[in-house]
Amino acid sequence: MNATNRGCIFACRLARAAQYGALIPMAVLLLSLRLPAQQPDAAAKQQMIQEKVAALKQSLAQNQAALKQYTWTETTEISMKGEVKKRSQKECHYGPDGKVQKTSIAGDDQPQQQKEQAEGRRGRRGGGAVKEKIVEKKVGEVKDYMEDVVALVHQYVPPDPAKIQAAAKSGKAVPERSAEGGLTALTFKDYAKAGDQLSLGFDPVAKKIRTYKVASYLEKPEDAVSLTVSFDSLPDGTNYPKETILDAKAKQIQVKMNNSGHKKAGQ
Repeated sequence: MNATNRGCIFACRLARAAQYGALIPMAVLLLSLRLPAQQPDAAAKQQMIQEKVAALKQSLAQNQAALKQYTWTETTEISMKGEVKKRSQKECHYGPDGKVQKTSIAGDDQPQQQKEQAEGRRGRRGGGAVKEKIVEKKVGEVKDYMEDVVALVHQYVPPDPAKIQAAAKSGKAVPERSAEGGLTALTFKDYAKAGDQLSLGFDPVAKKIRTYKVASYLEKPEDAVSLTVSFDSLPDGTNYPKETILDAKAKQIQVKMNNSGHKKAGQ
């Protein structure tokens, strides 16, 4: 091979290497151009969630401040297999610590008392002291379960701005599509306990919660319960949870809570 041919081959190889060498930085440049397009989208989504959560928290704080002027009656009915086992009423108001204070209203537990008396009489007639103890134990276990279910309701109602903020801050607030037009739909995961889910529909114009649903459990996830809350407004526009219904299907227990008779202090 003469010097001329060798020079041509070397020049061709050099040109080809330069061509491939140029492709690498070009590919890197193209990849780098894609990244900024994704980052603003994620940032914009997070900003949108924070704005919605801020509007929701502001509304909750305003409603809580307005409700502090009121006293009202909370009526609770606990049913098992469709039969009312316990009915209670409590007078409620916000205390100095910002938490709802409740005072039992006398003479509010007749269904449960009558049931326990009937169970006791049947136990004594049908097998003496041993059967009576078994019946009492069963009644006690059901009563404890009912009390746990009622306590669970109070972990979610009324909605807690601090828990909502904590879920949002940890990235567990997710915007959803709302079936009702105009509502801001948000889902908060791990709201009160690991694995639970709170979904609500917020009206940003009226600044009121319209829909409110919870999927939770008692001690174990398989002991699932569902919670639905309907909201209403007082004459001055204050939004409040009017009715709460909790279903514990595993035990066939349902809890209904109604808030009514709102009166401003001194009236």
